[in-house]
Formats: sequence, structure tokens, C-alpha cells
Amino acid sequence: MDLWRDGWTVLPPDDRVARWATAAHVLGCQITAEPAQQTRWLRHGGTWFVGVDALPNAADGSVAGVPLDGPWGDLIDTSVPLHPAQLSVVYPGYPQRDPDESEAAHRFRRDRDAAHLDGLLALGPDKRRFLREPHAWILGLPLNTSDASPLVVWKGSHKVIRTAFAARFASLAPELWGDEDVTEAYQAARKQVFETCARVEVRSDPGQAVIVHRLAIHGVAPWDDGATAPPEGRMIAYFRPVLADAARWLSDS
Repeated sequence: MDLWRDGWTVLPPDDRVARWATAAHVLGCQITAEPAQQTRWLRHGGTWFVGVDALPNAADGSVAGVPLDGPWGDLIDTSVPLHPAQLSVVYPGYPQRDPDESEAAHRFRRDRDAAHLDGLLALGPDKRRFLREPHAWILGLPLNTSDASPLVVWKGSHKVIRTAFAARFASLAPELWGDEDVTEAYQAARKQVFETCARVEVRSDPGQAVIVHRLAIHGVAPWDDGATAPPEGRMIAYFRPVLADAARWLSDS
């Protein structure tokens, strides 16, 4: 797996990452057990704890005094300040259908792994897409051992997305990109990804790290019959820092 060729990579086990994952796992179990957090973040019939910015790490990524460090320095820009990590937890039966979810949306989540491009926010009553969060990279850190509902990435999809959005934004200054409705361009590019890029389930364990290219289409697989996870569910922390310079979003680096 090569980040620039394939759109993701899984790094080998590292003791530094394992120590961080252990500390984050303790906090993650506490957070997901809180009724207030469950009310805020449980979705899809209680089978997914979304947990956006739910992990109380410091700006350098450290958790409970344990630094965030690992073998990714040559692949990502570690100088950017980090937001509180997403605490993504999946439970048996994922995905169930929420009462306010359309059948089409539920079917897409179930059959297409809720495939999406991070940073394109669905806004307004018609859920139109706007690039409001141009991410630098995506770093996933498994917090427990599970074979359930793995991350899914479409191989090479970042190249399709770069080509599509370079064309869509060709005549616009980067500071204007976030104001553009890119719904049709995004949907057409994602359709091309489904038709031309291989769907790959990406599995990893605590101590490993997954880096996903910021332009890669990715999602979460349904919970298969026979899949296993600890009682707290399949738990992964994700960092997605936002670029200060939106122009870098379409760059090769």
C-alpha cells in the first residue's frame, strides 16, 4: 500500500502508537458510556457513536499526558495544530435506519459503505455540498482489536477527485472555493470512483496507524454476521486537521 499511489497506507506496529492508543482507549470507554454523550452522538439505531471532536486530546495530540508520536513524519505535515479527535465507535447491527433517515440514504450507507469525501459539508434543507473543511490528511488510530466494520477506501479515488475538482475550481481563487456549490461535480466524480476504483477493506490493530489521503473516497463497512469486537464496540480515533491554505487541498503533497 502506498499513500500517494493508492490513497491510503497502514503503518507497521509501533510502541509509541500503542501507548497512545491504550490511553485514548481508557478515555474512549469513559466517554461513550456517558448518557449525555450517547444522546448527542449515537446514530443509526444506536449502532454508531459518531463522536466528532469527542476525544479531549491536547493541541499536540497528546492524551492524558501520553504524546502522540509515530512513524508517519515523512508522510504527513505534523506541524499543524490538532483538533480533538473523532471517536468513531461501531456496534453490532450497524447500520440500522434512523426514523428521520430516508430509505435511499439508508440504502447508500448499507450498500455503499456511506462512501464520502471528508470536508464537503452537506448544508441547507437540500443538503448541498460545499468545501468548508479542506483537510490536510486523515490519520486513523485503532483503539481496540476488532474485525468488525472496517474502514473502506476506494483505491486511487484521490486521483479521480483531484482531476474533477481541479476542473471545477479552475477559474476560481482558492479563497472562493468554500462558497461554491459542488454537489453535481462531487456526485459525478464519486460515480466515476465506484465504476473505476477497487473497493478495499482496510484492517488495522492498536499500535498501527492508517493514513488516508485527504481526497480519497472512503467509508465504513456494515457489521457482518460473525464479526467480533470488545463490549465497547469497534473503536477508532481519527484526526483531520484543516489546511490554513485551501490551495494546498488539490496539491500533490
